[in-house]
Amino acid sequence: MDEERRTVLFSLATRRGIRSHQAFSDEYTRVAEQLRSEGYDVAPAPVARHYERFLKFGEVKTTPHAPTARVLERMFQMPARDLLRSASDVRELEPERSTRASSPPVLDESELLMTARDAASHAGEAASLHLDEMTLDQLHDELVQLTRRYGRTAPDEVYRDATSLLNRAQVLLERTRSPEQHTRLYYAAAQASAMLAAVSFDLGALEPAVTFARSSAQYGKTIGSGPVQAYAYGMMAFMAFWDGRPSEAVRLAKNAQHFGDLGDTARRRLYSIEARAHGHLGNADQAERAIREALDQSSGRRDELHDDIGGEFGFDAARTAMSNATTCLLLRNAEGAEEFAARALTLLRARPADDQPIVVSGPAAVDLARARLLRNQVEGAQEALTPVFQVPPSWRGSGMMERLTAARMELTRPEFRNAPAALELAEQIEEFSALSPIRRLGAVNPLAIEA
Repeated sequence: MDEERRTVLFSLATRRGIRSHQAFSDEYTRVAEQLRSEGYDVAPAPVARHYERFLKFGEVKTTPHAPTARVLERMFQMPARDLLRSASDVRELEPERSTRASSPPVLDESELLMTARDAASHAGEAASLHLDEMTLDQLHDELVQLTRRYGRTAPDEVYRDATSLLNRAQVLLERTRSPEQHTRLYYAAAQASAMLAAVSFDLGALEPAVTFARSSAQYGKTIGSGPVQAYAYGMMAFMAFWDGRPSEAVRLAKNAQHFGDLGDTARRRLYSIEARAHGHLGNADQAERAIREALDQSSGRRDELHDDIGGEFGFDAARTAMSNATTCLLLRNAEGAEEFAARALTLLRARPADDQPIVVSGPAAVDLARARLLRNQVEGAQEALTPVFQVPPSWRGSGMMERLTAARMELTRPEFRNAPAALELAEQIEEFSALSPIRRLGAVNPLAIEA
């Protein structure tokens, strides 16, 4: 590193033989203890990463906080702001340096040995700030497992596990200097944030859901991952129309389609979300066009997030059909809604019982019921909702509950007001909804489906 890029602190620490982080920390701690015994408030020694920033001119934009600056100033008998200036200023800042010295200093063997030892110490520290690959593999495996069991795990449990994984990724980022490991950890943080966005929405908490989605998008941008950013933008689009901003949802969904390296699954999901947004706008032509685009994604392209990891990041034929059913309901297309909802349920029932995610099967069943209500078929709606009413309270997420609210509103139509079967079904929906997590949390949300 040339002198202009070094700080005064770098030069002074080197001359005193405490350039390495360990030696500096030892001296800093000794001085800090002395100041503490005098009644001063002091901060712990800076970690290796922060210490390295102190040594590079321009890396630290503001003077360290007083508890840190106090120790540095006692150590070097110089204001902290001057310690962070360029090392080229060191001559004017060291009062004890003779102004008569005009010739360059003569190197001797002891100085060369000190510099060599300093380089070895720094290299050792850098090598130590590299995580065992098995640690990263374990984090990756746990994220994949959580993602794949998302639809079969209660939201509150997902929230706890995803929070733990996000915190672990953030801590590990501070313990490595490897660019490759940083990429893996930011990728992990993006996945955990995306799951926290999804589960926050399921719990009826829109504001944190949006914040988590934006965090996921930012992590994806940091590592240049198109699929991560596309997934996060899709979530933000979904939340926008759910929050009553369908035009914004269309914009976000279209922007997401332009990210690079997207596979068919990612595009199918984004077109399905776009279709829903157009449905909220009542734009039948654009909604039907987006549905066709979603169904036409068959190029064979794949990406790691949506296809290889899959799970909550996936968007298979059953989920596509479920989403299309909801779009048809927004357009009051009972026939199309019933066809898509029935297709989703048929595809799900072909799987083993423990591989039928409630986050898909529940909403699909409610959509089927509402399609039948549009045709005044109360008994058919009751039949469709029978498995839904068996869902435990902790699994009753926002997507399912807001669909049920829309079904309940259908039952207020004049033709149902005096029908005993309709009144009974309405009471069942109300009793079922009262125990949902979003009601327990006190959330008041707009409808996911307009009545």
